[in-house]
Amino acid sequence: MGAILQGKVAVITGASGGLGEHFARVLAREGAAVALTARRLDKIEAIAGELAGEGHRAMALRLDVADAHSIALVFDEIEAALGPMSILINNAGVGGDGMALDMTIDHFDDTFAVNVRGTYFAAQAAARLMIASGVAERGEGRIVNIASVAAQTNLPGLSAYCGSKAAVAMITRVMAREWARRGISVNALGPGYIPSGINDAWFETEGGAAQIKRFPRRRLMQESDLDAALLMLAGPAGAAIAGSLFIIDDGQTLPGGG
Repeated sequence: MGAILQGKVAVITGASGGLGEHFARVLAREGAAVALTARRLDKIEAIAGELAGEGHRAMALRLDVADAHSIALVFDEIEAALGPMSILINNAGVGGDGMALDMTIDHFDDTFAVNVRGTYFAAQAAARLMIASGVAERGEGRIVNIASVAAQTNLPGLSAYCGSKAAVAMITRVMAREWARRGISVNALGPGYIPSGINDAWFETEGGAAQIKRFPRRRLMQESDLDAALLMLAGPAGAAIAGSLFIIDDGQTLPGGG
């Protein structure tokens, strides 16, 4: 069987490490030309260089999605270099941690600027390009927003983050409805806890270790646990899926503990 994304162009936001980097590598292995975007240009240039060395088409461009006005300009550059975009992985995000009584206005705004506004306007810019290029008309447009289990469960100390990811889930549904007849499939992935720069320090604490013990399988997930769902939503199999939030959490949010 050939690579399922051969000839496609995929853009990944927040691709300087963690899930974003992993997603870029997965999509490249399946034949997509990948554009890695993030604030840390040195990081994504190194990753793009590795992918190019493996024979993949890859490029890196600096993008801070909190600067919503810059998103469309960067996406235009990507299309000029790689061709019409058919896949957007809307992965850029920040932690937004803090107890509600202690939350500052600036920290709250920073969380929503990246997790919600950045996601919204990246999807808008991608959809406009997909429509203009004919990708959407062919039914090949795919937008995958990265939400979280936090979109559906309460996590004390993460009120701003939970609120932002719940907003991503609803934005996904509304955009999916608006663009369904345009030929763009919009869906979201809601990962459970995976080791990352955002949570590494917490899971090294006594409280973090106790949390893992309460999970039904007493473990954290791995990035690769999301691969099948990612490829389903980004590839041909996603043609009949619209407005769905796929919670993939290894059972971590099942009630009752372990």
